[in-house]
Amino acid sequence: MATIEILGVPHAYDLTPPPSPSASPVLVFIHGWLLSRQYWQPIIERLAPHYQCLSYDLRGFGESVGSQAAASYPTQASNSAQPSSRYSLAAYAQDLGALLQKLEINQAWLIGHSLGGSIALWGADYFSEQVRGVICLNAGGGIYLKEEFERFRAAGQQLVKRRPGWLFRMPLIDLWFTRAMVARPIARHWGRQRVIDFVRADAQAALGALLESTTKAEVHLLPQLVSRLRQPVYFLAGAKDQVMEPKYVNHLASFHQLFQACGNNVIEIPDCGHMSMVEQSETVASIIRRIVNNHQSSQE
Repeated sequence: MATIEILGVPHAYDLTPPPSPSASPVLVFIHGWLLSRQYWQPIIERLAPHYQCLSYDLRGFGESVGSQAAASYPTQASNSAQPSSRYSLAAYAQDLGALLQKLEINQAWLIGHSLGGSIALWGADYFSEQVRGVICLNAGGGIYLKEEFERFRAAGQQLVKRRPGWLFRMPLIDLWFTRAMVARPIARHWGRQRVIDFVRADAQAALGALLESTTKAEVHLLPQLVSRLRQPVYFLAGAKDQVMEPKYVNHLASFHQLFQACGNNVIEIPDCGHMSMVEQSETVASIIRRIVNNHQSSQE
């Protein structure tokens, strides 16, 4: 693990060596809410022989929990206004842009899970010259259902606020996390990792990211964002994902030119819930490699 300061906040990241001197692009992995970069390791192990891979912990999550001092965003974003909140999707995308700049990554594919998928879309919009494509895992949306979102936001707030009290009173809590949001139980070490990340997350960042990303305005912005992206954008959906159901993945994907041209930018993974990168690691890695390779070949 290495650390790098982004807009005044230390960020933890892992960067694999390039498999060859001319290897390009870099695959950049962005995790979801209350998670960390750790969940990308099974995917990165399979892809690192072919691509340089960068994974990092979002500000306030994983091992990027530290000073949450307010930051300004003097970066090279060109298509949108400056973010109004430090926990908005736009603000996290600006963090990403600063990270790419500091690590001198000029050509990247962004691969984001859930909340990280939305950040990847914003990153592609902001930094179109560096971002060659986006792959979203278990990410979709664009439809605002008032009552459902209000329940989701209320439940999320209670979850974050009460986690120290009830977590430590529950025996075998890691086993519960091996079954949450997945089609079949995942390995117990992933359950333990989810407990660690759940407890470790900065409360202000956890609540801020939840509330900022689920407003009516933010939800309605996503389709507009996807429709104006000129890079290829693909969506991987878990057939049994109850957090982000395939119909919502397809809805957001339908605004992109690839869907409108041929309808093949959505790939549904059978027997898979919301944690596709650890539930179906081999399948996901294979899909990512095929997508990136196909676009590399077409550009050569």
